[in-house]
Amino acid sequence: MTDFDLNLVRIFVLLYETRNVTATAEAVHVSQPTVSYSLGKLRRHFGDELFRRSRHGLVPTAVADRLYEPLQQSLAGIQHAIAPTRAFDPVTSHARFTIGLSDLGEASLLPRLLGPLQEQAPGVSLMVRPLDTSDSPRQLSRGEVDAFIATPILSSPQSRRIPLFSEGYFAMVASNHPRLRGESVSAAQLRAERHILVDGPSGHVGPKLALETLELLDHVALQVAKFSVLPYLVQRSEMVAIVPAYAGRAYAASHPVRLLQLPISLEPLEIALYALPERSRSPAQRWLVDFLHRTLAEK
Repeated sequence: MTDFDLNLVRIFVLLYETRNVTATAEAVHVSQPTVSYSLGKLRRHFGDELFRRSRHGLVPTAVADRLYEPLQQSLAGIQHAIAPTRAFDPVTSHARFTIGLSDLGEASLLPRLLGPLQEQAPGVSLMVRPLDTSDSPRQLSRGEVDAFIATPILSSPQSRRIPLFSEGYFAMVASNHPRLRGESVSAAQLRAERHILVDGPSGHVGPKLALETLELLDHVALQVAKFSVLPYLVQRSEMVAIVPAYAGRAYAASHPVRLLQLPISLEPLEIALYALPERSRSPAQRWLVDFLHRTLAEK
């Protein structure tokens, strides 16, 4: 087929990632009819419908699923090959990076980045985008974020997972809690208390699994979407919240709350950095990924 060009590959990849004709048209700065016309050419070339319409957007066919990864990788390789090859100098650069973080990451990880960033790249700035694990890999492939940090294991051809560190969980209570005064808490003590559960778009399921394991879900008195409100709620109440250790330590350093050892052993929480495949990263993105890994990973 003589009229099959790079633009068709790009439109296919964007349709697969966005599941939306309008979003694809906006990304390539063309009209929706142009995208629909291109989709028709793709269908004729591959002899398959490729995408079916549904109430929730386009649904790829099995042929589209098979085509996506090789076409996406080929497109990324071409874009990388023709991109400017200037080296990235963090000392003189005024680049601005966008990273995806949950509110928990903002409170406990972001402070660890600021000092080293100022020292190593004084002109570089960061913009934080709220983490939504259902869309973060596509945000990465669309260039909306340069990297994101998450706890769920996300399998996606658009990203690479780089483990940072693993930690456990604690129960967090007010410093002046009238009943929970020691350094640990028993299952019976937890059953006698009311609990706060975080269940939001960050994909962090550990606290809920802990409550399920301890058969405490029916003791949940308050459910919220963000971890960042927990220290304010806990310090002014007698309720208990189960939190990741790294976040709990940050909260205990700045709020009148204490951390208690749990009565059960939970699978450690693994925090990971997600970025584009290495060959698809720009020199600036390579530096960012290396900086985040060096600064946050276990020593």
